[in-house]
Amino acid sequence: MNLRERIITFINQSAMRRKTDQRKPFLLGGGLFMTGLAGIVILAFLTDRILSLPRVPSHPMNLLMGVILLVIGSWLWIWSVATFAVMKGTPVPLAPPPVLVVRGPYRFSRNPMLTGVFFTLFGIGFLLPSLSLVFIYTPAFILLNYFWLKYIEEPELERRLGAAYVDYKKHTPMFFGRRGE
Repeated sequence: MNLRERIITFINQSAMRRKTDQRKPFLLGGGLFMTGLAGIVILAFLTDRILSLPRVPSHPMNLLMGVILLVIGSWLWIWSVATFAVMKGTPVPLAPPPVLVVRGPYRFSRNPMLTGVFFTLFGIGFLLPSLSLVFIYTPAFILLNYFWLKYIEEPELERRLGAAYVDYKKHTPMFFGRRGE
């Protein structure tokens, strides 16, 4: 069994064990994720300083774009977490809801929480303003998440949720959504 298959199996087995207390995986997974995001922002800030990258766009424009993206991203992120909570699960793959979630923001995107995180990172990049966060680190983070979802998370979801997830996947985009049918 290769590493990819081992990771999928580990996530699947953890997700199948219904935990009565999901706070621990949520806090651990959420804490690690937030630490990673903070690390990306700090790394971008350091990159900008070390390379003496220019601050673009102009101040009023970056402030406006940053606030808009931050508000949209935060709202989407919070709506996604709240939807999972209502469905008796967490956004952490080790303690997901017991059923496929296709309501709330999940009608429009298979990963609205990550879409919100992407908007949030772009917003922070414009607010700082950080050229490397906007043009290097956030796009790299999106690409990394794309590959994680495509090769780890989605195969696990197909294994655990079966045909329902395969059908959902056919009709709902991975990140940036459209109106649900």
